[in-house]
Amino acid sequence: MQNKIDHFAVGADTLEQGIAAMQTALGVELNAGSKHDLMSTHNKVMQSGNESFFELIAIDPDAPKPERTRWFTLDNNNTQTRIAERPRALCWVVGTDDLDATVAASPVELGEIVTFVRGDRSWRLTVPADGHLPEGGLLPAFIEWSPGPHPSTGQQNLGVTLQSVNISHPKPDEFRKLLGKLNAAHLATVTQGDAGLSFTCDSPNGTVIID
Repeated sequence: MQNKIDHFAVGADTLEQGIAAMQTALGVELNAGSKHDLMSTHNKVMQSGNESFFELIAIDPDAPKPERTRWFTLDNNNTQTRIAERPRALCWVVGTDDLDATVAASPVELGEIVTFVRGDRSWRLTVPADGHLPEGGLLPAFIEWSPGPHPSTGQQNLGVTLQSVNISHPKPDEFRKLLGKLNAAHLATVTQGDAGLSFTCDSPNGTVIID
């Protein structure tokens, strides 16, 4: 298959903070989600069109401290300060059917491949050991699911659709070339400016940009 957007992650200080903020911004109430025992995080999710999903993620206060640094920079002091103010766009994740080849061909370090299991499904995801996000989250993480329907097909459909992943970069042409080497240039809009990531969504509240 051609690489495609699998999901996109918005970080929150707490899930309660994030749920309230998304209800105001998008006009929807997120109430379905799960826990990630390996990372001591939890989430709320919903469909976002084209077999992709929106993920609201936060540190799970009821979970023990994980044995490794949490993903999506959630242990980073700067990230914690930023999401304490409001939920923030943290990362986008691209689905591939050959994760090993993607990692091997990448001109930048994407992190180790970590396997996660929930019920009868599993997935393999690129996760840097120190929890950082390549290019500060401007580069996607990459995921490969075990055989079966995409997990979004079983999630809530609340009328939210991802329209675009938006990246601003001081050297946009160079960054587009980098995305091209990862077979992901067709998945994001890259413009010139200070480094930044945002997601444009259609929602019950109209067009909303989450940054």
